[in-house]
Amino acid sequence: MISLKNIERFYNQGLQKAWVLRDISIDIEEGSFVTIMGPSGSGKTTLLNIIGMLDQPNNGEYYFFDEPVHKFRERKRTELHKHYIGFIFQAYHLIDDLTVYENIETPLLYKNVPRSQRRAIVADILDRFNIVAKKDLFPHQLSGGQQQLVGVARAVVGKPKLLLADEPTGNLHSTQGKIIMDTLAELHKEGITIIQVTHDENNIKYGDRVIELWDGFIKNDLKTAEALSASQ
Repeated sequence: MISLKNIERFYNQGLQKAWVLRDISIDIEEGSFVTIMGPSGSGKTTLLNIIGMLDQPNNGEYYFFDEPVHKFRERKRTELHKHYIGFIFQAYHLIDDLTVYENIETPLLYKNVPRSQRRAIVADILDRFNIVAKKDLFPHQLSGGQQQLVGVARAVVGKPKLLLADEPTGNLHSTQGKIIMDTLAELHKEGITIIQVTHDENNIKYGDRVIELWDGFIKNDLKTAEALSASQ
């Protein structure tokens, strides 16, 4: 599904390069649940943004379903992102002046889904996530856990093949975080490929593989059981 070959990302600082990612080569199969870990500044979010086509590498090759993303113009990358990828952000990123219903509906508007179909799809999602009663509320009227649940609902309403989650439980207390992770586990069982960035070791067990970054390099790439054993 995803193949990264010798991906590099850096920023120019005068005559010097500030490296964020160095020589990243990864293959991710469809149906996987991959965790990316590492200390702050190790390149986790940058790697996720490159996979999600929100950022571009300076060097290297990126293939998504065998399509050479690294050769595409921005418009083509945007189309791929829109049709195949859902994104969950740590800070929720809901639109403040839209209701829960309207926030969830937004990706379908971008995909030009007809109104009658949008209504049916959003109604199903609201029911699935048990947030029908919240549909007319605005983000500021929701708790953090409820906002993130809406964020997950919005990310999956378009039935993406790939779901990217950047610290999905980072702003939540443990009970809310478990609800979000259990929801991601359900989506994974249904066949969605998930890549999460997390600092929370409790979230590792939900996946099947752990990639650990250190100073922009891949330090470890292990099956989840091996990674958990190594951390004990």
